[in-house]
Amino acid sequence: MDMDQHMNYGGDYKYIPTTSVGSGVGIEVLPDLFNYTVQIVNIHFVGNPKTDDFVLVDAGMPDSAEEIISTTEDRFGKNSRPKAIILTHGHFDHVGAIIELVDHWQIPVYAHELELPFLTEQQRYPEPDPTVEGGMVAKMSPMFPNEPIDLGSHVEKLPSDGSVPHMPDFKWIHTPGHSPGHVSLFREKDGALIAGDAFVTVKQESLYKVLTQEQEISGPPRYLTPDWEAAKESVIKLESLKPTVAVTGHGLPMSGQLLSTSLEKLVREFDSIAVPDHGKYVDKNKH
Repeated sequence: MDMDQHMNYGGDYKYIPTTSVGSGVGIEVLPDLFNYTVQIVNIHFVGNPKTDDFVLVDAGMPDSAEEIISTTEDRFGKNSRPKAIILTHGHFDHVGAIIELVDHWQIPVYAHELELPFLTEQQRYPEPDPTVEGGMVAKMSPMFPNEPIDLGSHVEKLPSDGSVPHMPDFKWIHTPGHSPGHVSLFREKDGALIAGDAFVTVKQESLYKVLTQEQEISGPPRYLTPDWEAAKESVIKLESLKPTVAVTGHGLPMSGQLLSTSLEKLVREFDSIAVPDHGKYVDKNKH
């Protein structure tokens, strides 16, 4: 792998000045699953802190690389580095620090094949929809970076057999809707789920709820979800796995009875809980 090859962010890449009460907080969800909040998005470390065998799932907000590196070293020791970065998808708040991290750690990045065009500057995501009902974060969404980044040869596709590099017991599950190549990661032996943005545990459109991290199961962030039918299928798929603990892209980890009843409710009432009443990606004929 040629590590000197030039990588770049899109032309609209910038720091986004919004932060939740959870920002800077790390939660050990399981002995080998650590959830850390960068402003308004979560990153996850998977692996035992006593070894150097771990990976980073997702890469935070723009300008957060130093914070992510120091969080990594706090948990895994000085100069420790993950074996790889696994991406649930390529939206700006999940790849915000990725170029600096790849430069610093010299490690590969893995994403679903359908996400690669957005990570190699070939395709851009649909524009966020500020008209979607649900509050202030949606209204702010036009200022979010949306141009594709270019990771060049540093990004590889996830193995087609469902395995996840350096995450031996996990399988990746294709959970599109929020983005074409969105994946969630599941470990059957203990029911641990890394959901990405397939569903989240805070109403991500509402600035008040994002800032206070008020826990509430919700579908994928509305202002950036173009395919609601696929999004619903993805939630149905994840609920059927009966996860015992879930970490998501936004909001607090959820487990046990609260998780199972919340997911059942989300499946049952997906159209009213998750799908916006109006917005440019909502098919008017459905309602």
